[in-house]
Amino acid sequence: MDFRDRYVVVTGGAGALGGAVVGALLEAGAVCHVPCRTQDEAQRFSYRGHAGVKVVAPIELSDEAAVARLYQSVPKLWASIHVAGGFAAAAIEETGKAELMRQIETNLVSAYLCCRAAVQAIGGGGGAGGRIVNVAARPALEWRTGAGMTAYTASKAAVAALSAALAEEVAKRGILVNAVAPSIMDTPANRAAMPKADHSMWPKVEEVAATIVFLASPENGVTRGGIVPVYGRA
Repeated sequence: MDFRDRYVVVTGGAGALGGAVVGALLEAGAVCHVPCRTQDEAQRFSYRGHAGVKVVAPIELSDEAAVARLYQSVPKLWASIHVAGGFAAAAIEETGKAELMRQIETNLVSAYLCCRAAVQAIGGGGGAGGRIVNVAARPALEWRTGAGMTAYTASKAAVAALSAALAEEVAKRGILVNAVAPSIMDTPANRAAMPKADHSMWPKVEEVAATIVFLASPENGVTRGGIVPVYGRA
């Protein structure tokens, strides 16, 4: 896949999956703009010194004005990939409005605002089109698997619906919108949280990243509106 001279925003790029996405994009020749919520997060980002990376920090992705400024700073935006999000697991009687709204802000609102700004930026690029990829989750497709994490499930299901609706809205402008829905991924944090699980069944972040990068690539000329399961053998 050829991303030479193409500018891509990757939210959540300092995380495990986001870092794998950024690494794959850099190998393909992309220039990556990576917003980080804090300066500490930016300092931990393994690609922060790479010539093909521009780190923006601090930035809150649920802040409409801040998101608009981020996208206005990107020349000739080709793709926007939204990995940033949050997770919370608890029974509904232990999950009040504050945590529900936190999940909605972190997962849905951030994706919505970035999608909106990306459509505006890509649309101003002379009709060349572009790509948007969101990250939902397995419970966004299989709601019953979201038992015990209802706030998270609801917010990610909304990301899936947003992706499908937006794909239809902007298709004629050459903007292809898709999402991936990972199962539990093989990360150090997940291994630490579930030490007795069969980690070999979990998809690797590099494998999930490969699907994301394809959907964001010029080589993807027809796929839109997909919520792609990336479960591995899990």
